[in-house]
Amino acid sequence: MNESLPVTRVTDHGTAKLMPDVDRDRAWLLTVDGAPQSYVDLDAPEHLEFEYARRLGHVLDTVAAPGRALDVLHLGGGALTLPRYVAVTRPGSRQDVVEADRGLLDLVAEHLPLPAGSRIALHAADARAWVEAAPDASADVLVADVFGGSRVPAHLTTLAYAREAERVLRADGVYVANLADGAPFAFLRSQLATFAEVFEELALIAEPGVLRGRRFGNAVLVAAHRPVGTADLARLTAADAFPARVEHGPALRRFTGDARPVTDADAVPSPEPPDGAFGIG
Repeated sequence: MNESLPVTRVTDHGTAKLMPDVDRDRAWLLTVDGAPQSYVDLDAPEHLEFEYARRLGHVLDTVAAPGRALDVLHLGGGALTLPRYVAVTRPGSRQDVVEADRGLLDLVAEHLPLPAGSRIALHAADARAWVEAAPDASADVLVADVFGGSRVPAHLTTLAYAREAERVLRADGVYVANLADGAPFAFLRSQLATFAEVFEELALIAEPGVLRGRRFGNAVLVAAHRPVGTADLARLTAADAFPARVEHGPALRRFTGDARPVTDADAVPSPEPPDGAFGIG
């Protein structure tokens, strides 16, 4: 039983709280301003508690041969759930984590330290500024999981940003982003239109109930210049406790409809989730 005490700290961008999971000895939930951000089990970093994290993990599992080391750029740090996952499932990977909230990075480093030799470098910086300064073709995977509170910041939604992300990725690289929206999906459709302008292949992973507009929820966007393994992704996501669907090809183009790419001049954050959408008791 985990008998650790919760830790609360005011960081640069909000109030962060680390709460122990009573059922797992060294597992913690991170919330920021009450919104769940990350879950990490220090004894089992391959355990991904949140559904959206599992879907991101499925993408990371299928982008290359099992166990092959990758260069991964993570935008958004949280409790470093996915970097820890990659370090275990793809030993030897080089990973950079960019998190705007230095205080949050310090909190996580202090209470949930990374294992020695994990090859995970932490950077307190703005995500877009970091991408704009990053070298060409320097990453195999770019994972964007950035939320200001419960909303994706506007400057990480635009065509100019998508082009910078594409530049940083290698020719066979994969961009994957955690997004959130609900019907009528103006934000999600605009993101699909934006990334379709830059990448040849797109896929979207989400629960059927979200895609049908029954509730607000997460959707994982995958973009690349090569096929993204939709059959493998569909098999993995269908086996989850909350099965998801993988949309691609004509169905995804129909979903996108007449949405237009987002420019820096007209960018807006993702919508505010309805009360209780991502909250905890």
